[in-house]
Amino acid sequence: MGKLIQYINDKVLVKIASLQSASVFTRILGGILTSKAIAVFIGAEGLALIGNLRNFVSAFQTVATLGFYKGIVKYIAEFKEDTLNLSRTLSTSYYIGFIATVMVSFFCYFKAEWINTIIFPTYNDYAYVIRIFAIVIPFYSLNMFSFSIMNGFSKYKILIIINIIGQVLSVAIALLLIFQNKIDGALISVVIAESLIFLITLVGIINRKSLISQIKLSNVSLGVLKKLSPYSLMGLFTAVLMPFVTIAIRSYIIDNLGYKDAGFWEAMTRISDYYLMFVSSLIVLYLLPRFTEINGFKAFKKEVLSFYKTIIPIMLVGLLLIYVLRHIIVLIVFSDEFSPVEDLFFWQLLGDFVKILSIVIAYQFLAKKMFWHYILTEAFLVVILYTTSVYFIDLYDNVEGAVIAHFVSYLMYYGIILLIFGSSLFGVDVDKESS
Repeated sequence: MGKLIQYINDKVLVKIASLQSASVFTRILGGILTSKAIAVFIGAEGLALIGNLRNFVSAFQTVATLGFYKGIVKYIAEFKEDTLNLSRTLSTSYYIGFIATVMVSFFCYFKAEWINTIIFPTYNDYAYVIRIFAIVIPFYSLNMFSFSIMNGFSKYKILIIINIIGQVLSVAIALLLIFQNKIDGALISVVIAESLIFLITLVGIINRKSLISQIKLSNVSLGVLKKLSPYSLMGLFTAVLMPFVTIAIRSYIIDNLGYKDAGFWEAMTRISDYYLMFVSSLIVLYLLPRFTEINGFKAFKKEVLSFYKTIIPIMLVGLLLIYVLRHIIVLIVFSDEFSPVEDLFFWQLLGDFVKILSIVIAYQFLAKKMFWHYILTEAFLVVILYTTSVYFIDLYDNVEGAVIAHFVSYLMYYGIILLIFGSSLFGVDVDKESS
């Protein structure tokens, strides 16, 4: 435990190596304020529709940027003193990303009606919202490209300031749109929120004008694209599949149980996202860099067990506290209308606990670029999550079936992860090191 605390004090808090964790408090507060406004002005039914749109936007934002973010950050940090390779990294990611963004933008604009039938029930026509998304998505892509540059150059302080200001701006506009236009305003705020931050990012990127001259079409490199590809494919796989599985589950709830139940499930999912931000930030800040550094089986086992011993007891206390205070939490984040959400906490918290246990080990896939292990286990997870959701929703004829499926799915996923890493974690300690 002392080693983890010392590492965090000496490295993590100084470097602030992750934008997500640096902005966690701002995101949580903004999310709570937005959720409260939705509960007051729109209700559970509208929350279900907003959830579907959020998942769609998340998936297509990742497609538009090709999941390049982590790879760009890594190689900019590696080549920031190497002008030629830096130019190749910037040029390749910019031009390939530009092509992908334009394709996504055109697809969303001209296929808006079709997309509307996929993510919304046919009697809800929000195709115009999809077209707004198509128009603003290039600004999102530029924003993420700018973020990756600043992150690669370790401009953490600027990133934090930009992100906080951007979050405040996004929440303010979302609240205004929800107040004035109810469900339509909420949907519009979902598609424009992330793109608005680019207006703030411009201030930070202006200070690095010299980098613009290094973005040249002639420096687009297939070698760089090949290096970025593993990060891209792994990032795209989960970031695209999981949102669409979530849409499918939510749509199944709408069709079989109704809008309100779908809204209650979305509410539980939002609350879960808020408290999981703390743990996921710590994992990204500490565990991923540590897994990248170590090579031995003994070192891997030591890091996992150390993290378990340090974080798991704290997490258990936190989850127990959340369960005890669930009534108050639902009232603060939503309203009395959402009181049925309290019945969903038990299985959701159990599922989230197992999810964290599994993710701690599964981050080794990313750290060591274990491509096929990552793809196959994630494919197993999304398939089992949907099938168990349908099964338990039908079995219980209640939205509680969806959170039971959440627990069962991650329990099975955790079992697969333990099978893959069982010898490393539970085998006899030897001096043998991985190659």
